[in-house]
Amino acid sequence: MQETLKFNKNGKFVLMQVADPQDLHFVRHTMVRMLNKAYDTVKPDLVVFAGDNILGNHLKDARFGSREVVHTKEKEYERMVTAIGHICKPLEERKIPFTMIYGNHDDVNMMTKEEQADIYRSYSMCIGLDNPDKSVDVDTFNLPLYSSDGEKKLFNFWMLDCAGQNKETMKCYEAVLPETIEWYKKISAKLREENGGVPLPSLMFQHIPMPESASLQIECDKDDPLAVPFYENGELTKYVKLDPEKAHGHLGEQMCVLHENYGQLEALQEMGDVKAVVYAHDHTNNFIGEHDGIRVIQTSCASFRCYGNHLRGVRVFEFDENDPENFKTYTLTYWDLCGDNLVSRAAHLWDADECEKTKMKLLIGAGAAVAAGTGAAISAHIIRRKRNG
Repeated sequence: MQETLKFNKNGKFVLMQVADPQDLHFVRHTMVRMLNKAYDTVKPDLVVFAGDNILGNHLKDARFGSREVVHTKEKEYERMVTAIGHICKPLEERKIPFTMIYGNHDDVNMMTKEEQADIYRSYSMCIGLDNPDKSVDVDTFNLPLYSSDGEKKLFNFWMLDCAGQNKETMKCYEAVLPETIEWYKKISAKLREENGGVPLPSLMFQHIPMPESASLQIECDKDDPLAVPFYENGELTKYVKLDPEKAHGHLGEQMCVLHENYGQLEALQEMGDVKAVVYAHDHTNNFIGEHDGIRVIQTSCASFRCYGNHLRGVRVFEFDENDPENFKTYTLTYWDLCGDNLVSRAAHLWDADECEKTKMKLLIGAGAAVAAGTGAAISAHIIRRKRNG
């Protein structure tokens, strides 16, 4: 599906970001339920999966235990199709357009990014993933947002690849590559020319934060209620919190930024079109900040398979045709969407972490203990009856 994005007849456009759904073919159904609630509540005009859409490096795993039970590309591909289907089918059923970028977990497996993209493109509601410039990754492209009459580009969405695995060397990388930056500058200049020499206001989505975004953290005392541990080379070196003069929101973990820096920030400053860069990747962080004149927006994860916190959910962006660059953004958490009740708490307790295997072992152990106790009680009852008989 190649659909032109337009403001609706009421002059509104709603985008939903889903950060790090990061699941497998045996999905955590609580996440799917939460996302379905979000789609039905918000009714977005576009959904952006912002990377780590699947837990690609664990597609081979058994459901429980640490064994690898899949050993061929064909079987791994089958599992990938199922995993991607869990997040795409609900949108296909609702006729909601969606697009995506990759994160550091998506293609750490036998499939290339192009092969994965073909799975997403098999859904009629998938848009983008059609950049003719083969010098950049398949998930690097832009989506213009047109006026409600379809005549003029009023806004733009950038999708930038920033992580992956080199299939020839089997080495992973985390960077917005030089060719990606050059592509962005070229297309940005073209959009500016089409817009009468004025930069076309834009949002940029990428999975991992720019290196400079780490400046939003400041060192603090470990007893500070907002403090989170900061590690360097695996060693705890200090404690940090959000700099209140630069950002507001929640810092649940130190920011994990891109390893390499090829001048993305300088390119954004030069072109002047990007109103904010929107991140995923850091599961427990959720904030809005600004550094070096560039606004950044961090969204916490949607995943129930991997680590997270009380901010699991989605982020919503609301645009007005009369003033698109002054958009509104807010998050909806699991609790906002599913309610704070006994059923929701039980589902969250069971699904919302990476400890399913441990919990299953405890459950099996508890079941065995109950069974043993029940068996002992029955045996004792039989013995008493025989003695009394």
